Amino acid sequence: MQNTFTEFSTNAILKIGDEALLESFKNSKQPELYTFIRTTDSKAEIIVDSIPYTIEANSILALTTVQYVQFIEGKNLVVYQFNREFYCIKDHDQEVSCAGLLFFGNVHIPIIGLNDKESRKLNILHEVFLDELETKDTIQAEMLRMLMARFIIISTRLLKAKEGFVEIASNTKIDLLREFNMLVESHFKTQHSVSFYADKLFKSPKTLSNNFAKLNTSPLQIIHERIILEAKRLLIYTDKTAKEIAYDVGFEDASHLSRLFKKHTSLSPSEFKKQLKNAS
Repeated sequence: MQNTFTEFSTNAILKIGDEALLESFKNSKQPELYTFIRTTDSKAEIIVDSIPYTIEANSILALTTVQYVQFIEGKNLVVYQFNREFYCIKDHDQEVSCAGLLFFGNVHIPIIGLNDKESRKLNILHEVFLDELETKDTIQAEMLRMLMARFIIISTRLLKAKEGFVEIASNTKIDLLREFNMLVESHFKTQHSVSFYADKLFKSPKTLSNNFAKLNTSPLQIIHERIILEAKRLLIYTDKTAKEIAYDVGFEDASHLSRLFKKHTSLSPSEFKKQLKNAS
């Protein structure tokens, strides 16, 4: 089952369907569309950036456009996919507060478990989505965007609550983390120092570190994790050399990336690539 909404004036695309929407992901590839996968009465199996994940029944998983995704199995899924022309996460972040949490292409894949009440609420919302897809009028696009905003807001609230953000930190600290994550996503290939991001956020590096300590992470850890993730993606999914990858992620000297990569993975980029070949 698949329903597609397109708006030719803006090139907007919204796809709503079931596991059939994921059939083209039998081999790893980047979705190029923001993607939500919601399981209903059974679990699903998926590989994201070469790491396998089990999505338990009654859960939501959010994927960005840059992650490499391979769909293994799952049934009775609810899948939403859309491009930035349909709904720009950054432009609407003040409304939905999800960029940097739901949609941040790092190593932390958000999987949100749902209780019975939450599942029923999303089932009702899904029925409204399907009804609106059949209503062809001048405000259909706006109605669909409003429904997607509602789905994102509900998912973001659930993620914050279930990850313990509400208990461990104020909204100010959460917003700071989100803003930092978004900046890292935009600049990690050229800017590796905490001071650059601190300046952008009008904070001192020490203030950032103190705030993030309450969230069990650090600014430098987030920067390094994003660099390592990108290096892994390029090692796994391209034929680029370790030297070329080092240049791609902002290191003039490949040995700098090699040391950082080995610190996080216990392998050099070349050893990691060799291990991949031996495993295939």
